[in-house]
Amino acid sequence: MSAKQRAARPGAARPGGATRPGRPPRLAHAAPARVAAFRTLARVRAGATLADAVARERETLGDARDRGLAHDLATGVLRWRSALDAALATASSRPIARLDADVLDILRLGVYQMRHRDRLPAHAVVSDAVALTRFAGLTSAAGFVNAVLRRVATTAAPTPADDAALAAAGLDALATQFAHPSWLVGRWTARLGVDAAIGWMRFDNDPAPLTLRALPSAGTRDALAARLASAGVSVMPTRWAPAGLVVTAGNPLDQAADAGFVVQDEASQVVGELAAAWPARRRLDVCAAPGGKTLALWAAGDGGQVVAGDRRPRRVRLLRDTLARAGAGGIPIVQHDAAGPLPYRDVFDLVLVDAPCSGLGTLRREPDLKWRRIEAELASMAAVQARMLAHAARVVAPGGVLVYATCSSEPDENDAVADAFLEAHAAFEAAGLPPAAPAGVGSLLTEDGRLHTSPVTHGLEAFFAAAFRRRP
Repeated sequence: MSAKQRAARPGAARPGGATRPGRPPRLAHAAPARVAAFRTLARVRAGATLADAVARERETLGDARDRGLAHDLATGVLRWRSALDAALATASSRPIARLDADVLDILRLGVYQMRHRDRLPAHAVVSDAVALTRFAGLTSAAGFVNAVLRRVATTAAPTPADDAALAAAGLDALATQFAHPSWLVGRWTARLGVDAAIGWMRFDNDPAPLTLRALPSAGTRDALAARLASAGVSVMPTRWAPAGLVVTAGNPLDQAADAGFVVQDEASQVVGELAAAWPARRRLDVCAAPGGKTLALWAAGDGGQVVAGDRRPRRVRLLRDTLARAGAGGIPIVQHDAAGPLPYRDVFDLVLVDAPCSGLGTLRREPDLKWRRIEAELASMAAVQARMLAHAARVVAPGGVLVYATCSSEPDENDAVADAFLEAHAAFEAAGLPPAAPAGVGSLLTEDGRLHTSPVTHGLEAFFAAAFRRRP
């Protein structure tokens, strides 16, 4: 088999470090950050989430700069994947779809560094990519990688079209320039208009800031900010979440395990704060892992009981670890399947269902989801969410409140599910805004009291929440 055939053959056998399909190749003697980024992409292809893959590879890197670079490279490739492939398609002598998956990831890493990072000259990027190809056991593809990336390096990047030209050019042009799947671009432009859709995609393509939630052990948010400042970490308060801090400089993750915070996006914090604002003596977080919203219910400070649960053993372990690190290890944790009957009676005054969903509202932090999801999944996900709500409704005490939340941008999983629930459950009514809602959160709510955070309007990831009260 020729070198060209081997490079083009999906899943081709590899000399020197061959691996089974679906497992990251073993590498040696290459730049640690680029090796970690490459292996992260391989793990994502094998089915891991980006967050899990990054966490696995962080363990192999001792230097904080290498960890940061590996994360940037892997996330950047996934964020801009289709745009990178468009650049490669013009430089490659073979169709992108026919390239070996590992070779394609090495090429994407190279193009990303050329087009979106300027720390290395193009010849150094090409040299690194060729070295990575050899160390990955793909020596026969090294010449191909060299030739393709040299063509990319000598070809000027296309000048981005202005918004008006893009609107006239159609969905494919928008999808290519902003690296989003065409089906999602079509939905957003139809629902929001072209200008808002473009703004949303620009938001997704900007790196997400690191956002923290202060825990009761830290005292006030200001006290945590002062302690972080003494450790060289600069922060600013979040706009809507009362316990949130956005990191502007430094790395708080290098602090001790009892640093008094958890990492949690601001929109996610708002959902937890809204749920916690309902007066309740007994609260249940049905889909609780990783635990950020459970901590909001626990931190309400009214002496009430909190119970948390999740389905998969790995998720339960993650939940237990999060709560233990936060000093909330005494919260009872139950392994249950929320898509079926829950093992409780109707004794909870507040039940939170932060339902599994498409995650399309979090593409800024989880760009891998752009390429995992297909439009046909939305209906099946909504059906599961409806079942979860129906089962959760049975454990809400008379007069209690059921809160439904997602991190989806799509009405199929949000308003449509909420409307269908109210239509099918006469014992419940729209509850609106809790009496002790955090200040300013009202501007995030629609007229019917539902939470809709928006990248375009609020600068937040797209989260949804609706509250239903069980009639006494």
